[in-house]
Amino acid sequence: MKNIDTFNDIINYMSLFTNLEKNLNHVNTRTYRLDRMNKLLDHFNHPEKNFKSIHVAGSKGKGSTSIFIAKGLESQGFKVGLYASPHLLDYRERFTLCGTFFENNFLISCGKYLINKLNSFTFKDEWGEASPTTFELFTLYSFILFSESHCNWAVIETGLGGRLDATNTIIPVASVITPIELEHTNILGTTITAIATEKSKIIKKNIPSFIATMRDEAKEVMIEEAKNQNSEIHILEQNITLIKTHTTIEGEVISINWKDGREDNLILKLRGAVMANNAALALMTLKSLGFDNDKVVEAIETTTLPGRFETISQNPTLVIDGAHTPVSITSLINTVSQLYDKSKIVIIFGIIEDKDFTHIIQSLLTNFNTFIISKPGTFKKSDPKAIYNFFEQKINNNQSVILKEDSKTALLYAKHICPKDGIILCCGSFYMATEIAQANLELMEKTECH
Repeated sequence: MKNIDTFNDIINYMSLFTNLEKNLNHVNTRTYRLDRMNKLLDHFNHPEKNFKSIHVAGSKGKGSTSIFIAKGLESQGFKVGLYASPHLLDYRERFTLCGTFFENNFLISCGKYLINKLNSFTFKDEWGEASPTTFELFTLYSFILFSESHCNWAVIETGLGGRLDATNTIIPVASVITPIELEHTNILGTTITAIATEKSKIIKKNIPSFIATMRDEAKEVMIEEAKNQNSEIHILEQNITLIKTHTTIEGEVISINWKDGREDNLILKLRGAVMANNAALALMTLKSLGFDNDKVVEAIETTTLPGRFETISQNPTLVIDGAHTPVSITSLINTVSQLYDKSKIVIIFGIIEDKDFTHIIQSLLTNFNTFIISKPGTFKKSDPKAIYNFFEQKINNNQSVILKEDSKTALLYAKHICPKDGIILCCGSFYMATEIAQANLELMEKTECH
């Protein structure tokens, strides 16, 4: 192993291990499990026990719900860690102090400690020796960072699923589950019930659980698991009488009427109707834990998060969004429709292989006319040519679609054809949003140099 001198060296080292985020095609019981992660935590003297934690799982809304909760806790004077994935432009986004990067020297010193101590770690079972996965090391790294920086609290997102996710080794103060959709069906199951079952396993014995509004079959799974674990369950729809929301240029204007007669009125910087529900879930969690005051509401209002209906440049307006499921795409379309003339929108679309692209594309085709199909990076498998062919078969005479696999080429073409008063909207994957954000950054730097 070469010298570890930078944060990127640490990430590159951890990425040498089995990376389940990158390739889920060959997952088996030897790679996707908890016993090895538990042994790893034993070896490192359980850094995750040195702070209170809140565990968040779900198919959509994990990122925004997690940072809403983290910001609410921070507003009470606590030091709060936040472990999230994926990142948009920088791996440091995964391991933060409530969205703020740790100092570089601290990141490096904790990384060196992890790597040096890992040299004496071994794990062996009936199948032989097995090394940690990349995600297990990322998870351990976050625990070390939060412990060594003396965090009071940490909000921990699952990476995939819940039952066998590396993060499911913590004993949290609360378990929070956001809406369930069909996702990663080759790993989690092919039905809402099966996926909900995997997610529900973050509910712990005698630990309260907080459940988003979700489909009945998913909610029934959560209720049953909470009953089995003697977990006091708080279901969002049973705690509110009404959520009203409206998207404006200034933000998402929401009003939440609680069953106890109270009302919260917020203007979120994070726009979109789904954000109203995510904010309500975060507020319900925080209120139930005893944090119910104006500072919590103000913190949630001012929260921002990369890649969630984020405007990253103007002339023309360029918006990136990580929407990659039928429900999130529908929500994105509703948000866009309240702000812009849909006839003047150019869509840059890229999606990875294991997503339900047929229903997503049908929704896009019903609402927009101009499409550029691109490649959402190389981190996960994708087939932009197949996506392009699907679009081409479905478009009508008033619509157009073109394939520009290179993200920079796609963005340049979008800027060329987009009306001056129109917008370019990138969606389909956080990886696609990352590609376009990076391409835009490079184009802006090139313009500044000239």
